[in-house]
Amino acid sequence: MKPLLALLAALALAGCGVDAASSAATAAALKKQEIEQGKKTMNRAEQKIGAAVQQMNDSAAAAGEEADKQSQ
Repeated sequence: MKPLLALLAALALAGCGVDAASSAATAAALKKQEIEQGKKTMNRAEQKIGAAVQQMNDSAAAAGEEADKQSQ
C-alpha cells in the first residue's frame, strides 16, 4: 500500500511541475507578443513624429521663401 501511495504522490507532484512549466511558457509567449506590439506602436509613433517634423520644416521653408519674396 505504501509504494502505491508513494507512486501516486510522485505522479501528483510531477503533474504540478508540468503545469507550472506550461504556465511559464504561456506567460513568456504573452510577454513576447506584448513586446512585439510595443515595438510596432513605437515604430508607428516614430513615423508620425518624422512626418510632423518634415511638415513643420516644409512650412518653415515656405514661410522663409515668402518672406524673401516680400522683402525684394
